[in-house]
Amino acid sequence: MGTNDMPPVKLKGVGDGFWITVDPQAPEETIEEQLTLLFQRLRHLAINARITLDMGGATGCDELVTRLTAFLKETFQVGVVTLPPEKRSIPVERTRQRDLSRGWKHHRSDVLMLRGRVRSGQKIESRKHIVIMGNVNPGAEILAGGHVIVLGQLRGRVHAGISEDETATVVALEFRPTHVQIGGVAAAGLDSAGNGKAEIAVVEKGRIVVQSYLESNLFDALPWPEVM
Repeated sequence: MGTNDMPPVKLKGVGDGFWITVDPQAPEETIEEQLTLLFQRLRHLAINARITLDMGGATGCDELVTRLTAFLKETFQVGVVTLPPEKRSIPVERTRQRDLSRGWKHHRSDVLMLRGRVRSGQKIESRKHIVIMGNVNPGAEILAGGHVIVLGQLRGRVHAGISEDETATVVALEFRPTHVQIGGVAAAGLDSAGNGKAEIAVVEKGRIVVQSYLESNLFDALPWPEVM
């Protein structure tokens, strides 16, 4: 057993996955044995399931988390394994509670939302976010201070986070821009695999990365809507 004779591993169902609480002080062999006992009972329910691996707030567990993630994926074919979202600061939590109490229907948005095709030679600019319900043709240009969402083909030039905001993202149902830039990071000729799936571009380690929107799980750490 781990600290205070508590079980080294506890499992509970959460949404479409499972939350696993691990005592990092327990021997790793014991942790894996307990995981095996728990997951053998789940059988096919574990396949492709979302797993949250909770180390009880302990620090310095990165290597253990990496090994346990590999163990779960290789042994039980689980899906995505993530850590619990970080707790919000008191001011942020107060803002969330305020938003909960007042609802969203009176919120004024800075989002520029357009419907229709953006043609070659056209430039669309907004100091905040841009949502386009239509295609962006080659030769068109999209400039946004925040995020860019294209509910169609993106085949022109796009620059999100023009105020050097590298946390901005670019989402498109078909991602084929001739040039994409997020904050101060740029890439030319990024092209999707053409698999017909929505994709999202983000900045990771100083370069732009394009990945499947549904499989990226980038927003799992945001359990509550935030005003953008």
